[in-house]
Amino acid sequence: MKRNIYKFAVVLGMLSVGFILGNVLSTSADGVASGGSPGSADDPVVTKSYVDQQIQKALNGGLPVSNNGNAGQGSESGQTGNGGQSASKELQIVDVKVGEKLIAKGGTEFIVRAGKAVVHSPDENGISDLTDGKDIKNGQAVTNNHLLLFPRDGRGVMPDPGQKNGLTVMVRGNYEIQ
Repeated sequence: MKRNIYKFAVVLGMLSVGFILGNVLSTSADGVASGGSPGSADDPVVTKSYVDQQIQKALNGGLPVSNNGNAGQGSESGQTGNGGQSASKELQIVDVKVGEKLIAKGGTEFIVRAGKAVVHSPDENGISDLTDGKDIKNGQAVTNNHLLLFPRDGRGVMPDPGQKNGLTVMVRGNYEIQ
């Protein structure tokens, strides 16, 4: 019995000491930075636009960001003025007439919205249909509303030869019409 009272007294004493130390001693857990007050030279306040600009700069591999957010891409609309070429991170609507080819640069994405399209590729390799998870070879039909990725330059889509109308394609990235 004395042993239980002794254990109880020790536990109560330890709890009391812990409670007193916790309440009396001040800690730095009050949210104030130890390096200085907010807004000082040690802890500057930055704007959201500055942070957004630095994030874009990091995502673009260190390229400077213009006012419209397109890094090194010519005018505001994304047109570079190089004979129908385009460079943009935004989706653009492109109309492809019968007899023309929409040729992508590496990393460009297409979505065929209207018309019957077939793949154009100068070699035996094709393009990636990310929606179905398969490769589409040269001359094969493209399913509308599927996301297509062009891993290399020179591949593209064109209207099916048996079609009278052209194509409407959503494009993100660099392309040219031939």
